Amino acid sequence: MSLPRLWTRIFALSLGLFLAAQAAAAEPDTYPPNPDSVRQPGVSQGEMRHFTFDHSAIYPGTTRDYWVYVPAQYDGKTPACVYVDQDGRQWKAEVVFDNLIAKKQMPVTIGVFVTPGVVPAVSPAALPRFNRSFEYDGMGDDYARFILDELLPDVATKKASDGRALLLSQSGNDRAIGGSSSGAMAAFTAAWLRPDAFSRVFSAVGSYVDLRGGEVYPSLIRKYEPKPIRVFLQSGTNDNNHYGGDWWMANQAMERSLEFSGYEVSHVWGEGGHNGRQGTAIFPDAMRWLWQGWPQPVTTGVTKNAVLHDILLSGEGWAPVNGTYPNAGGLMANAKGEVVIVIYPDGNDTSGSVFKIGPDGQLANSSIKFFGSHFEDVLVAHNGNIYRSIDTHNRIYLKKPNGAPSIVNSDGPPAGGLALSPDQTYLYVSDAQSLWIYSYQIAADGSLQYGQKYYWLEVSPASGECGAQGMAVDRDGRLYVATDLGVQVCDQAGRVNAILPVPGGKVSSVCFGGANFDILYAAAGDKIYGRKLNVVGQPAWAAPVKPAPPKL
Repeated sequence: MSLPRLWTRIFALSLGLFLAAQAAAAEPDTYPPNPDSVRQPGVSQGEMRHFTFDHSAIYPGTTRDYWVYVPAQYDGKTPACVYVDQDGRQWKAEVVFDNLIAKKQMPVTIGVFVTPGVVPAVSPAALPRFNRSFEYDGMGDDYARFILDELLPDVATKKASDGRALLLSQSGNDRAIGGSSSGAMAAFTAAWLRPDAFSRVFSAVGSYVDLRGGEVYPSLIRKYEPKPIRVFLQSGTNDNNHYGGDWWMANQAMERSLEFSGYEVSHVWGEGGHNGRQGTAIFPDAMRWLWQGWPQPVTTGVTKNAVLHDILLSGEGWAPVNGTYPNAGGLMANAKGEVVIVIYPDGNDTSGSVFKIGPDGQLANSSIKFFGSHFEDVLVAHNGNIYRSIDTHNRIYLKKPNGAPSIVNSDGPPAGGLALSPDQTYLYVSDAQSLWIYSYQIAADGSLQYGQKYYWLEVSPASGECGAQGMAVDRDGRLYVATDLGVQVCDQAGRVNAILPVPGGKVSSVCFGGANFDILYAAAGDKIYGRKLNVVGQPAWAAPVKPAPPKL
């Protein structure tokens, strides 16, 4: 056996011994075998095939084992549903799948059971690098991309022992993912980031704690629109409780947040420790629940988040504007509700294209215009004052009607996006290098005073950055901020109440437009998206309005 394969097997064996040792610890309860975890007479058995994957570009240098379960009912012609499980073979899954598929309590499903990667040691005197926490506990999309772009395509090149091709469904509604401990964290993150790829999650003693950022999930879930994900959770009162957090409490917080946010969620709590004992006992029931109703799609419910309830309209989602708009520098709306899109070709800041979206949401026209020296953002207040930021300097410029430009602030952050409060007495300035939006009171002469780091934004767990850029406000005083997570919606007290993810990912600019200024436009990637909301935007040039005070 090669050294890489040997280390992979040693790691898998060590993990198994670790879990077994924990399972053997004294616990106040036992979990008898589920009848569907035991071989039943007359039930056709599928096969479990073993493979090795050692050519990842996402996790270079790693090698890992994986097993593929092929049910007896799979005909090699119709794409099968897919279940992916982390940490290799668990839960007596092949027996469970045999029994449930035979009973038609889950669809014909190909199971993929993969171990975490190991970078082999350079010599017998050295240790390998064990990638489990790096791959499983992180909040980024690397592991989801590994499964979707590398592992599953590799599985699709294999065959059953009798030559049947392995055809895997590409629909997220036909795919489930699961695991235990950090493997459950990896499974949930993959579905959370890619609900189009995985709609069903099995989580046993999930590590939603402070290992690599997972502790933020219970709060983030509450702020997002619900996603089409069905989640089954398991944990016990004697689960881990150490430097990373309290697993038992974290899993309960996850269940509470998912229920609050309108997800299809079920759970089984017990008294066990951090092991797979109860997970194995309830795995058949979890699979039945996760697949119930299939092939009907998993749906999203109704969130209890009051802000999402107030600003969103049922049936209204993001719709792309025709065309592509790379290097979009800003979105601005005129009095007709037409939205102007400023494009800097190839990042050139001296000239660019101007595209206009009509109040009906359709592209109106385009032209080329010279813009002069670079600016990050500019706005024109109702009184004619023009504020301008330059992202390479800690400066904000003011130009009054018939006056010369002057610097009104030079001690703040590298100035990014600008927005005015609805009553036009505060100027908001985004700092793309931090998680703060600064708030400055506007004095009678237009100068800025009493600056504070006022709005506290959510940071992308994947990048560790916020990326705050363009901003807009509605007539009720909410602030809409373009960030790496999407559009973050803040109340007047400076708190993020809601997050609206945009299909293109990171958002660079936002503004309200349309005939009634109730369409929020967002620039993301090389696309512009619009979404009708149950609010009215307040452009900077409009007459000031005084919103109701915030609930503190």
